[in-house]
Amino acid sequence: MSKRSGAALRAVYRKLHRAFGPQGWWPGQTPFEVAIGAILTQNTAWTNVERAITRIKSARSLSPAALDRLPLARLQEMIRPAGYFRVKAHRLKNFLVFLKKRGGLAALKKLALAPCRQALLSVNGIGPETADSILLYALGKPVFVIDAYTKRIFSRHGLARADADYDELQRFFMDHLPRRADFFNEYHALIVRLGKEYCRKTRPRCAQCPLYE
Repeated sequence: MSKRSGAALRAVYRKLHRAFGPQGWWPGQTPFEVAIGAILTQNTAWTNVERAITRIKSARSLSPAALDRLPLARLQEMIRPAGYFRVKAHRLKNFLVFLKKRGGLAALKKLALAPCRQALLSVNGIGPETADSILLYALGKPVFVIDAYTKRIFSRHGLARADADYDELQRFFMDHLPRRADFFNEYHALIVRLGKEYCRKTRPRCAQCPLYE
């Protein structure tokens, strides 16, 4: 079963890569911008996050020190396009306090995967998906990010249970694929592309899907 699962997962990757090509994820010019984007994208579309980040950049506040200096009310107004702006502003402030205590992203990057993940999960407002997005895309650590697209696609294709929880589904990928950050990065980006364009929650485009057969 293990070999079959690994072969199936690699086959999905090859088909998606042939169909879509390299995705160049995550959008962001610096690891800090990627981390901020990972927090802002909770429960919203990426286009809304881009609008919020553009407003932060316009105010020249996209750095740990500059963002930390912003009054909470000002930060809330800046990130309003990302939705849940009051909650997310508090989460960003929590993350900034955490970064200051830990010595910044560069210091976090030096940690092994497990303690680094545990540290991120200790921040109020950062759950597994957000923590893993920061680990993979901002810090280059080999962890597979699980999101709604992943669960939907692989359960529909009979490769995972629809009721599998985050940790179970993550183990499924990490136990059957080479543990390389660049590979996990590309695979997850391809899954997101497939979920957005074809394997949609409602009205999926099954007949045109690269995985149709």
